[in-house]
Amino acid sequence: MKKLSCHCGEVEAEVNLPENLEKVLRCNCTLCKRKGYIMTPVNPENFKLIKGQDFIKLYQYHTKIAKHYFCSKCGIYTHTNPRSNHDKIYMINIGCLEDVKPLELNNIGINDGENHPLDQKK
Repeated sequence: MKKLSCHCGEVEAEVNLPENLEKVLRCNCTLCKRKGYIMTPVNPENFKLIKGQDFIKLYQYHTKIAKHYFCSKCGIYTHTNPRSNHDKIYMINIGCLEDVKPLELNNIGINDGENHPLDQKK
């Protein structure tokens, strides 16, 4: 179990993750590329918010399917409910995990949010 927290510490969660992060992604959608968000998926049963529900704010845009959660005090995005599999996974901000150095990870892939199927014109 790893601790996830925002910068100011008002929002905290417990996350059950494998020892080695298997899927690490950066997304190139209009929001994530601005945030510099490095993320990994986690099933809802492996994510438990333990502190800060009153500080969590929701941001949605465009299709309003994805849910982007951030701390209203320090502004740090802690997790997202993405458009793909939005009811089955969270994408957590690896930079918010205790004892993880996201910029030292070598296995970072790209999530192509810029060309998401929901954005394709018919």
